[in-house]
Amino acid sequence: MTDLVKVEATTADELLAHIEISEEGQPHLVGDTAPEVSILRLMDACCFGDAVKLLAAGLPKREAVWWACLSARDIHSPETDENNVKALVAAENWVKSPSEERRLICKQMGEVTKHKSPASWAATAASWCHGSLAGPNDPVIEPPSHLYAHAVAGSVSLAAVLSDPVTPSGAFKRYLHQGLNLARGGSGKSE
Repeated sequence: MTDLVKVEATTADELLAHIEISEEGQPHLVGDTAPEVSILRLMDACCFGDAVKLLAAGLPKREAVWWACLSARDIHSPETDENNVKALVAAENWVKSPSEERRLICKQMGEVTKHKSPASWAATAASWCHGSLAGPNDPVIEPPSHLYAHAVAGSVSLAAVLSDPVTPSGAFKRYLHQGLNLARGGSGKSE
């Protein structure tokens, strides 16, 4: 097993404080060990949604949003509507160079696409990484430190299900391998 060098948490328990794992996934957790142990056990048990949540919570913000972008990009097609294309491009641009201006564009695109697509959730994840959740003239409301991970998990999981609604396990595995590659310091290419 290769260390997940990008994951700062030393145990799965540190990440589990911020997410909920299904009843089916609970028996496969080993909270007092490195997060990778639980992620791989969840994958082996086909508890893919839980594995996605745990990995999303462990990845740094930029890598996590990039993972959401990779998943969203995977299911884009010529039929993808213009707003979802713009949402994905906004999230990708934020990853390349995070700024408040780009975060606000992501926030706007997440709202325009109504949080109904992987691209929408990727943009929302970027908008939840820093800045304020409130409007421009309202008092600052900082996002909770792991809020972005919930949007990332939503983006990746939704992409997997949309990729193959009947048997999404192949897409889940492919996306999880991309996420693990990112966690190991890679570019997100499938292993």
